[in-house]
Amino acid sequence: METTAYLNVTPTLAIPRTEIQYRATRAGGAGGQHVNTSSTRIELLWDLPASRAVTDEERERIRARLAPRLDAEGKVRIVASERRSQQQNRLAADERLSALVKHALHIPKKRRPTRPPKAAKEKRLSSKKHRSEIKRDRRVDVE
Repeated sequence: METTAYLNVTPTLAIPRTEIQYRATRAGGAGGQHVNTSSTRIELLWDLPASRAVTDEERERIRARLAPRLDAEGKVRIVASERRSQQQNRLAADERLSALVKHALHIPKKRRPTRPPKAAKEKRLSSKKHRSEIKRDRRVDVE
């Protein structure tokens, strides 16, 4: 099991594990007797509003991008139940939280508007003109 005190998200951001709560419950679905008797499903809760790991600006960006994953109190909720062991599901939930926060904090580069080059415009227009001449020559004059 992870023994580090922080969950590394980016080189500049690490979430203290004291801010993360884990809850183990019984996983549903197929699996027979094993799934009915063991609590392997992990629910991870990260208290975003009270977190000291992120700045106010980062907190707002995360809140906006992860709005569907927030509960009424503003906590980020992640559920992992794909694996058979509690430890593996805990690691999966950690990785998912890390990836989600990293993605939420990514600022896309601004798009610089570009124009097609003059040569491309001329080529397009000349091909249109050529096509129109071909069609014009096919026409049968009805007089």
